[in-house]
Amino acid sequence: MKSNIYSVIKATGSYVPSRIIPNEFFIENKFFESKGILIDKPNPEILEKFEKITGIRERRYIEDEYVTSDMSYFAAKDAVESSDIDPETLDYIIVAHNFGDIDPNVGISSFVPSLASRVKKLLGIKNPYCVGFDLIFGCPGWLQGVIQADFYIKSGHAKRVMVIGAESLSRVSDPHDRDSMIYSDGAGAVILDACESDEPIGILAHTSRSDTIEHSHMLWMDKSYNPNFKENKLFLKMHGHHLYKYALMTVPGLAKETIDKAGIKLTDVKKVFIHQANNKMDEEILKRLFGLYDIEDMPQEHIENIMPMTISWLGNSSVATLPTLIDLLDKGELEPHKTHKDDIVVLTSVGAGMNINCVLYKI
Repeated sequence: MKSNIYSVIKATGSYVPSRIIPNEFFIENKFFESKGILIDKPNPEILEKFEKITGIRERRYIEDEYVTSDMSYFAAKDAVESSDIDPETLDYIIVAHNFGDIDPNVGISSFVPSLASRVKKLLGIKNPYCVGFDLIFGCPGWLQGVIQADFYIKSGHAKRVMVIGAESLSRVSDPHDRDSMIYSDGAGAVILDACESDEPIGILAHTSRSDTIEHSHMLWMDKSYNPNFKENKLFLKMHGHHLYKYALMTVPGLAKETIDKAGIKLTDVKKVFIHQANNKMDEEILKRLFGLYDIEDMPQEHIENIMPMTISWLGNSSVATLPTLIDLLDKGELEPHKTHKDDIVVLTSVGAGMNINCVLYKI
């Protein structure tokens, strides 16, 4: 019987910026509604409600001397050193991001050359057949990069692919928008290898979906909510409530579709890794996924056991949340969470586009 080729995670890496930004950092900010009206509530009340809804107590901001490609390189270097591979053996480097390298002084995004090209140079890779390219797909970009890598590996076009997710959202955050407190910075990376196996291993199934007709502008770029803001800059904006409803409506069903596609029972899933967007939203997505299998009234303890979370202290770093979460768990930094050989895990994300995706993976 001929063995099949599967995409297996060889190593992981991440970069967590050193700048810790607690909620109290925003205590003096003036917050405005979208129509430019000053919010008539004391900031302590705004911060308390924010933490209750999102679960975020603090987040990380990129250091002034770095840009997104630097964080990408740090995460890539960590993955290479964790696996002890030769970077020259990489067939592809895929960097998922949405804003390129942002100059901290002028706030201008730079996309040329691609971040993947910059990372390849920083890694010192001379192999001309190691191809680097960037992927723009909203918050699900890193997971979409993993799916792209799986296509390359399964089709025989690659044996080893590095996928990086990195973002510096603090540099596109409006200081006068309450939603800016959600955003953070960071980078994560994985190296995927082609593996021959008689038994299914690694990536078992994946599904992606884009809903653009009605939902493409739930995240967009716009001027500051402060009508007196003097700088000519654009900031990331979102319809948070509509995004929340969209995620609950679509993500659980897509996850079920992916699990069913692989012929796996939900009870066989040991961990669910969800993009760290909002603690309350992620918990509700998990509950609704189990509800689709007629499993109701999940105790909070079970939710906490099956779904590792980092949002309370790392915030929402967009494409970086999932690979950072996976690397921290892999390196034993998310105790008591652990994974073991033959465990089956779900990875899923939702974000600008609107795009959602899901991967079922066997360790």
